[in-house]
Amino acid sequence: MNPTCVIVANSSRARFFKLEDSDSPDFETGPKLIELSALINSETSHNASGSWSEMKSGRNRATNSGNAHGYDDHRKKHLDEYEKRFAQSIIDETQRINKRNGKIILVSQNRMLGHLRNAMSGALKESLTTELNKDLIRLDPNELQDRLSDEHLIPKKRSVPH
Repeated sequence: MNPTCVIVANSSRARFFKLEDSDSPDFETGPKLIELSALINSETSHNASGSWSEMKSGRNRATNSGNAHGYDDHRKKHLDEYEKRFAQSIIDETQRINKRNGKIILVSQNRMLGHLRNAMSGALKESLTTELNKDLIRLDPNELQDRLSDEHLIPKKRSVPH
């Protein structure tokens, strides 16, 4: 079986799996997803917890003599940059894991998929076989395998013969 790498990510976390066939298919179910590693985006988790001390949204109050004006503290640009850097970290880890140029399946929400696509290049980009626009980061490996097999992206687990 060709090696298959499954990356499940969102803007704050990424998990890396490989699809592994059982050594003795007569006695075990298989293939199964094995979690290899995980990454946490420390920049977004740090900033979500209060790096910006004041919430500045909306408009300034008008003075007696002037009009109210809107302002932008560029938080969205900062968060976008944090996500781009995290996407590059995800791609670096994917290259480390996918040394044999196996198939790659990316599972993420649309915004992060775009960042991941932009960060990919070369052989890694050629290995990308499928993208799935869903946030499945919280599923355990068995639930994830069931969802991906329902989408016909990976095989279902075989049942053990009696």
